[in-house]
Order: sequence, then C-alpha cells, then structure tokens
Amino acid sequence: MIDFLNRNIFQPHPELLVFITVAIGFLFGKLRYRAIALGSVTGCLIAGLLLGAQFKVSIDDTVKSLFFTLFLFALGYKVGPQFFRGLKKDGLPQVVNAVIVCVTGLLVCWGFAALLGYGPGLSAGLLGGALTQSAVIGVAQDAIGNLPGLSAGEAKSEGNLVAIGYAVTYPLGTILCALLLANVLPRLYRKDLAAESARLAKELDAPSGDPDLAEGYYEVVLRAYTIQRPDIVGRTIADFEAQQQALGHRIYLTRVRRDGTILEQSQQIVLREGDVVAVSALRGSLVAYDARTHIGAETDDVELLGYQTETLHVVASEKAQLGRTIADLRTEPFMVGVYIDKLYRSGSEFPYRLTTRIERGDTVVLTGPERLVGPAGRALGTPVPTSFATDMVWVSLGVFLGGCIGIPALTAGGVPISLSTSGGALIMGLVFGWIRGRYPTFGNVPPGAQWFMDTLGLCLFVAVVGINAGPSFTSGLAKAGWGLLLFGAIATVIPLIVGFLVGHHVQKIRFPILMGVLAGGQTTTAAIGAINEQSRSQVPTLGYTIPYAVSNVLLTIWGAVIVLLHH
Repeated sequence: MIDFLNRNIFQPHPELLVFITVAIGFLFGKLRYRAIALGSVTGCLIAGLLLGAQFKVSIDDTVKSLFFTLFLFALGYKVGPQFFRGLKKDGLPQVVNAVIVCVTGLLVCWGFAALLGYGPGLSAGLLGGALTQSAVIGVAQDAIGNLPGLSAGEAKSEGNLVAIGYAVTYPLGTILCALLLANVLPRLYRKDLAAESARLAKELDAPSGDPDLAEGYYEVVLRAYTIQRPDIVGRTIADFEAQQQALGHRIYLTRVRRDGTILEQSQQIVLREGDVVAVSALRGSLVAYDARTHIGAETDDVELLGYQTETLHVVASEKAQLGRTIADLRTEPFMVGVYIDKLYRSGSEFPYRLTTRIERGDTVVLTGPERLVGPAGRALGTPVPTSFATDMVWVSLGVFLGGCIGIPALTAGGVPISLSTSGGALIMGLVFGWIRGRYPTFGNVPPGAQWFMDTLGLCLFVAVVGINAGPSFTSGLAKAGWGLLLFGAIATVIPLIVGFLVGHHVQKIRFPILMGVLAGGQTTTAAIGAINEQSRSQVPTLGYTIPYAVSNVLLTIWGAVIVLLHH
C-alpha cells in the first residue's frame, strides 16, 4: 500500500485525490465533544491541506468554481424564505441584532488584520474562521483574483493564505461560540437555560389540554368498538361527532360494519346496537372520552381498520380559507376526520397554535383517511404530492441567471467591484428560494438534493482549496504566527458580546431566544446544538433561523469586502 502511494498515482489522476480527501475529511468531521463537532467542512479542509502538502497535486480552478457556485445557490435557496421573511416587522429585531454581530465582526477582523500587518489572504481567513463562515473562502479568493497589480503567483499565494487562516481559526471559533452562548453568558447572568426555555415554551405552545398542538405528543389513533351502550344507539354519525366537537374532543367514526358487511360511509348512518365502528381520534380526546364506557367493548377488526390513510402537503391558496385560524378550520365539514400534522411557513416548520392564522403560501400537512384528505386539501388550496425528483430546469436556470448578474463589474479607485458569478448565484438562490417558499407548486428541490449541493458541494470545494494550498501550508502557517490564533479567538468573542448586550439590555429579547439569535448571527450550527442541549428544549431555535439566513448572506459578502479594505 505504501509503495502504491509512493508512486503518486494522484498526479495523473487528481480526481482520486479529491475523493479520498473528502472521505478522510468526513471521518475527521465526526470527531466531537458533546454537542460540538469538528464538522465535515473543516475536516475536508484539514485533510486537503495535509494530503496536498504530501502529494503536491494541483486541481483545476474550474472544478473548484463549479462546486462553490452550486453550494452558494443551494445556500441561498435554503435560507431565501427566512431571509425575506426576516425583513418583515416581526423579524426585524432579530435581523438588526444579526447585522450588529456581522458588522462588529467585520470591523474587529479588519482592525486586527491591520494591526498584525496581514495582507488580503490572511485577513479573509481570519474573518472566515473567527466568524465561522466557510463561504468566505471562495468569495475572498475570487476577490483576490480580481485585484489589480497582483501577479498570478501573488494572487495564488494570497488565495492559499485564506484557507490556511480559516483552518487555524475556525475550530477554536466554533468552540468559543458554543461555550460562550451555552454556558458562560447564562452563568454570568444567573440564568437557568432549561428553566427559562420551559417557561417560554409554556407561553408559546398550546394549552396542555390540546394535544393536537403539543409538540412530541400529538398522535392520531385508530380503534374499533362494538356499540353496546344505549346513549349512542339511534343517533347519526354527524350527531355523534358534533356532540364530541362541542365537548372539545376530536373523535370521528370513519367506518361502520353492520351484520358482517362494511357500509358505504355516510354522515347520516343511524347507529345500531351491535354495529362495529372504526374510531379515529386524538389520543388525548379518546382517553378523556373513555370510549369503552360510552360506546362499548374494544375489538380487533383488521378489515375495518385497514383502510388507507394519507399524508398530504397542501399549499394554502383558497381565498375563503386565508386569514382563518386553525381553530376555525377545525370546525369546517371538510376537516371531519382530517388532522393538521404540521405547518410550514417560508420553507421552515412553523410551531402553530389554535390562534395561528393561515397565510397564502403556507404548506399545511394533512393526515387522515385517503377519501377525506384529498377533498380537505382541495378546499384549503393546492395539494402538492411528495416528490424526490429535483427540478433541474429551475436549479440550472437559477445558477445561470445568477452567474450572469454577477459578471458585470463597477470600478472604484481602479479596483473592479462585482458580485462575481458565485455571488450572483447566492443572490439568485435567495430569490428562487423565496419564490419556491411562496409558491411551492414548482421548483422542487428535495432535502437530499439540497444536502448534496449544499454540504457536499462545499466539502468538495474546500477539499480542492486545501489540496491546492497544501504545498504552502507550512510556510503560510509560519507567516501567520500565533497571533492569528489569539486574535482570531478575540474576534469570535467580541461580536457575540456586543450582540448580547444590545439584545439583552436594549432590545429585551428573551434569554433563550437571544442565545439562538446570536448563534444564528455567527452562523455557528454547533452553538445552537450546544444551546439546545443545555436548554433541554428546541425553543432557542426559534431565534436562530432568521439571523442565520441574514448572516449567511452578509458574512459571505464580507469575504470580498475585507479583501478590498486591505488592498
């Protein structure tokens, strides 16, 4: 095996080096301590630097640009709905805090880089690693390549320093962000994250008597009972269900067997003693009602209970239903026997309550008997069948149009300034993602495809960056010195402290939500994991989504800005 590698098979076959780098990088990425992991992106960069230093293979820049452009479009597509939703009134406080964190981070990194005498390469690497934003690498390298007065060799050397600076500062930046938000700040302010989150959850969630809305509890059950009690005999199904609704129960009779034959379902069936009925209900409603006492003995009827159920995604668009609350919808005849399983708004799952109003473009997930779910979906809007096929016309057109708007350049002080094709792809990803979130009947990009373009696209990009930078890794690290690690750590902490002081003392954001806002403001996924673990709740995530979307865009742009500032 050693002899096999000593022949450097990677020189004529560089594609093999890319894939073994990604394999080793993903293994590195699995290294973790509690909720903090090294991460596949950093793992691939470190593996690329090590293998690149060993085998000294150069990978064509077109390969790198292809994966990076695809990643940025996928990033924009993923965060687009949250980004534009954050611009609305209810999301503005979180957007303001994210902007404060991002601007503070840029200024701190710019100041430290100037103090240490760094060029554009190490300055951008410091920014990307300290603020834990991987996209800075590609954007900064593109910006360095467009700087006037730099030879091809100088541009390549500075570009390599971006990756080296990021690799040095990112791991510590991630750890410090997670520790500060999950442990240090709560202790300094004597806040119990678990207790605060539990208290906030009670305020946000539906009352405990409504299991339809209590996350982790909601569950539809199906049972069969033989009618033996006189208080149900002689009544129609519609009458029985109306009575249950008046009592606050969601209990429905979905099928009836009489004298061995399953009857055609109708709300006007008059129930008789000895009928076997299929009961569909929320578990809490059925327990409260005590069906064995009020209906009769439970039985097992495979055929009666064996009807097909369906889960259907419906895009709300019917004018008659828009603006109505969940409680209102539950009283409609078309919702009999149909349950709202989940609600998605702007592309993300939305924690709803009885008072939540349906907005145009919301995706409502309905579940229930197949014969009932379809009509209910059409009454709400447009049913969208689940598909695993990616709309490649939509994706490819988005990347192409984004690249086109990124090509034109303005000149400021002799320096060409443009979005670049990758920056254009990010902007168009935001727009296309927003359109998909608003009208999700076309442009399908399922989660697996998003993961491939987002995570694997970025990992392949940084693997190539690491391989190309590997031969200069040792000299670049010596040039950076220990100051890079020290000032990188300080540059991680200062924006978080500033954002916290503004959020806590000025904006008065609730503590668990604020921790999520700060984690999103610095785009540190490991931090929100650590916060949720410490909180024993997902409540802090409510503050994470919008700042994460906004900061992904700003910090990516900062990669080009800091290069121009240090030119």
